Amino acid sequence: MTIDDLRPAKGSNTPKRRVGRGHGSGRGKTAGRGTKGQNSRAGGGVRLGFEGGQLPIQRRMPYKRGFTNIWRTPWETVNLGRLAELGIDGPITPDVLAELGVTRGTQFPVKILANGELTGPLTIKAHAFSKSAQAAIEGAGGSVETLERTDQWITARSRSRRLPMTRELKAMRVGKVGGPTRREALEILRSQQVQEAPETREA
Repeated sequence: MTIDDLRPAKGSNTPKRRVGRGHGSGRGKTAGRGTKGQNSRAGGGVRLGFEGGQLPIQRRMPYKRGFTNIWRTPWETVNLGRLAELGIDGPITPDVLAELGVTRGTQFPVKILANGELTGPLTIKAHAFSKSAQAAIEGAGGSVETLERTDQWITARSRSRRLPMTRELKAMRVGKVGGPTRREALEILRSQQVQEAPETREA
C-alpha cells in the first residue's frame, strides 16, 4: 500500500450541489426546502426546545427542590457485612480500612452502617456508628469506639469527592478496564518499596 492508494472513506466527501438552478438540476424552484412554511424562509426555524407552543419538557418535569450544601462533609460509609468479609482479627480502624482499599483514604470520616451480618466479635474504631450497627456489634460480643472528628470541612462538589490518584496509581491503570483495583495496586507498590529498601541500605 502506498500513499497514492489512500482514499477518503466512501460517502465521507460529497460534492457541493448548487440549488435553485432549474428543474433539470433536481434542486430547482424550492431548492430542497419544500413548499412555503417557516422552515422554507431565510432565517427560519424554531429555537432549541420549542415544541409549537405546548409546555416544553423542561417545564413539564418536576421542579427541583432544595439546594446542594457545598459545605457538607462526605462520609465514608462501611457496612457490617463488608467488615465480616475482611476476616480481620485485630481492631478495625480507619487506617486499616484505607490500607485494604475499603475506603478512599483517611481524609474523610468513617461511619459504620448495619447492612449485613457479623460472624464473630469485632473491635471497631470509627467516627460514627448507626444505632442498629452499634447494637449488632455489641450483640455479637464486640466493642465500638467513637473517634474524635479531626477532618476539615471539605466542599461536597464532585471534584473534591474523588480521592486524588497518585502518578504511580495512574500509571498502573487503576480503575480502568483490565487494570488492578486500588487495593491490589497499593499491595504491589508496597511490595516494591520493601524490595527497594535493602538495596538503598547496601548502597
